[in-house]
Amino acid sequence: MNAKLRKLSRPIRTVLRWQVMATTGLTLIAGSLAGADGALSAALGGLVSICGGLGFAVATTLGKAESAGVTLLAAFRAEMIKIGLVVILLWLVLATYQSVVVAAFIGSFAATLLISAMAFFVR
Repeated sequence: MNAKLRKLSRPIRTVLRWQVMATTGLTLIAGSLAGADGALSAALGGLVSICGGLGFAVATTLGKAESAGVTLLAAFRAEMIKIGLVVILLWLVLATYQSVVVAAFIGSFAATLLISAMAFFVR
């Protein structure tokens, strides 16, 4: 997997790094405010978004850009993989973790999701 991550473009690596830093910071804040359950909830929220982003990144590295149409289809496929992963992981956490601190979980997820949208602006 490490070789795959090295193949990822600089904007994707930068955004993943920012997401990890934001998740770490929000985990520390939630932990100080809501204890261990808050910290774990914030960490899981950030990880949901990070995993979705990794799924997108890996899916984009699998295809070959033969034409504009193929490239567009690959982008749509990668986005569907990201959305599918995020929906499944959100459901999994909310359905199985009984002590989830919803504000920390959703807050961390939303923050890291917004950071992933910044990949467009990274040069």
